[in-house]
Amino acid sequence: MAGGGYFRSGNRLPVLVGVALVMLVALLQLVRPPAIERLGMLLFDSYQRTAPRAYEDAPVRIIDIDDESIRRLGQWPWPRTDMARLIDRLGQAGASVIAFDVVFSEPDRTSPGQLAEQLARGGASSAVIGTIRRLPDNDAQLGQSIAATPTVLGYFLVKDRQGPPIETKAGFAIGGSPPREVPEFRRAISSLPILNDAANGSGTISLPPDSDGILRNVPLLARQGDTLLPALSLEALRVAQGAGSIIVRTSDASGETQGAPGRVVAIKVGQFELPTTASGGFWLHWTAPAPARTIPAWQVLDGTLSPEQLEAAVAGKIVFVGAGAIGLRDLISNPLSDHELGVTAHAQVVEQAVLGKFLLRPDWAPGLELALTLLLGIGLSLLLPRLGAAKGAIIVVAATGLVVAGSWLAFSRQGYLLDPVYPLILLVLVYSIQTAVVFYREERRRAYIHSAFDRYLSPELVKRIASDPDRLELGGEEREMTVLFADVRNFTRISEQLAPKQVIGFLIALLTPLCDVLLARKATIDKFIGDAIVAFWNAPLDDPDQHRNAARAALDMGLKLEALNRGEGRDTAVVWPGPVRVGIGLNCGLCCVGNMGSAQRLSYSLIGDTVNLTSRIEGLTKLYGVSIAIGQALRAKLPEFAVLELDRVRVVGRETPETVYALLGDESFALSPEFVRLHDQHRAFLAAYRTGNWNGAAKELASLSDRAANFGLGSLYALYGERIQILAANPPPEGWDGVFAVTSK
Repeated sequence: MAGGGYFRSGNRLPVLVGVALVMLVALLQLVRPPAIERLGMLLFDSYQRTAPRAYEDAPVRIIDIDDESIRRLGQWPWPRTDMARLIDRLGQAGASVIAFDVVFSEPDRTSPGQLAEQLARGGASSAVIGTIRRLPDNDAQLGQSIAATPTVLGYFLVKDRQGPPIETKAGFAIGGSPPREVPEFRRAISSLPILNDAANGSGTISLPPDSDGILRNVPLLARQGDTLLPALSLEALRVAQGAGSIIVRTSDASGETQGAPGRVVAIKVGQFELPTTASGGFWLHWTAPAPARTIPAWQVLDGTLSPEQLEAAVAGKIVFVGAGAIGLRDLISNPLSDHELGVTAHAQVVEQAVLGKFLLRPDWAPGLELALTLLLGIGLSLLLPRLGAAKGAIIVVAATGLVVAGSWLAFSRQGYLLDPVYPLILLVLVYSIQTAVVFYREERRRAYIHSAFDRYLSPELVKRIASDPDRLELGGEEREMTVLFADVRNFTRISEQLAPKQVIGFLIALLTPLCDVLLARKATIDKFIGDAIVAFWNAPLDDPDQHRNAARAALDMGLKLEALNRGEGRDTAVVWPGPVRVGIGLNCGLCCVGNMGSAQRLSYSLIGDTVNLTSRIEGLTKLYGVSIAIGQALRAKLPEFAVLELDRVRVVGRETPETVYALLGDESFALSPEFVRLHDQHRAFLAAYRTGNWNGAAKELASLSDRAANFGLGSLYALYGERIQILAANPPPEGWDGVFAVTSK
């Protein structure tokens, strides 16, 4: 990247990187990759572990076929007569509904008919077999008990192959478009027809966990084709209330504007309305283990609980029967436990419905999270390049804390599941990558500064700029500056005397020490034009003492040149073409400084009228025979220096006259008696000259010429002597202003 474009961009690169990251994370937030979604789920799990739902006594109980029940009553499956006895006792105790998280899909192998078949194969007498066949069938007895008590049976749903339509006893009313996001299944593994026909209802007991094996929400609906199927919990609520149908409300129901058509919003059964996910799932807010909710099956069957005790425990309640024994494998993982009784999920759905305690993932949550991602990401992208890494880290930590705190408060106080993962990912990404980009940019900037200025500035200035690059404003800016032009006198003659390689060696030997002098006085080397040097002050760094630094640099260059002419500090291998003279022009004024050039090549330089005038002033040193000439603007900035007015001139290309001066020495030289006398007499001479007093001017000039050699002004006074002779012979017109028109550069 070119230096000028690089600096002109300022903070643009890190901001663009930050905005790109915002767009990337926003896109991911719309796509919702499973890996990132899982992070949100794990965070919600931590919320549940921190603040599980407090158990409240609700009209829900679980009859658990636990390990102790298996030990006492025998291996599973139990005879259907035992299950009938269980239903009878619960019904007599006043259970409002008995819902089985168990599927009776095969005939009872202990039924009389099954035993008769076994005995027949074993050779038993026909009389015995006939007597056994006349005994009541176990499945029939269970069917009678189911018919006598409000009972809901469960079934498993599978997708592997097509099966007969699943018959459901629940009616469905749909408000809005058909709920197409409800998961579809091909067939069911259900209980025997003799049992299903006797039951008041049936519902799915399938509990598919998330991809990590954790059950977080229970599907309340399933679908076979266009037929909706209720979950066991939903069906139990319906039967308990004697409701005829279940109302499913989708997103485009009358007055609804939540999301795409056909997304499930809520399910109403009887007097209870349950909020759902788009596919009809129900977010569970799990409780910690609650022994008050569960009754071991053996206590019901062996009479451990008296009728009165059993009535007190289950009367008016929805009773779920499930198998929690380890060997029966009806265990699930939830955010609180790796081994939880599966039927508990159905029971807790009903508890939350009855208590009205819900976890909600509102339809507006993704929009809010996306807006928060954009707001935080763009805000940080704009602020971080300005603030720096340390302050940015404080803001990121604070923003992270606020986002997590907001999500936690929404969960703990309102039951809202607001996912902070995407905003947090973006905060980390923007901070880390933008900080890396800023660091890379700063290193590039420092490298650029070194490469651009090492040969033009003093090491001290380069170090200051590299440590604080923001002090640079590249790309073009107007500044008050001091400009220097220095040119070797008679360079054409020198070039004729020397071979090309000798000319190069001579220039290096001359210009290097002169540039060292400039750099020591805080100058910026602009360029070399053959044998000429262009330098300036007050850029790229501010130099409040620019005028004095420039004047002293010019005087020091004169001293250094004298030393070189004497052979001091000069490489003896370099061919030195005799005494070398350098003309120096100085002036100050407003300039435009920055990266100049083309798209292919840039150079840190300056332009402006001040630059052009300074070049002309340097050219006047040849005319007046002085080493250093300065313009009137710089003269005004150097009142203490030893300065003599040379002339009023109108240089080529300018209409406005300019007063030019010779810089002869510093402040101490200006106070010397010799210079004071010279200055006063020189001023008297100019006064006589400009008033047309040619005799008086000639008289003053004769006196000045005696000491001119001591100050290097011999050529100047010789020039004025010739002018006086010409003007005395050919007087100028009336109103002559004393301005001399220079006809060459």
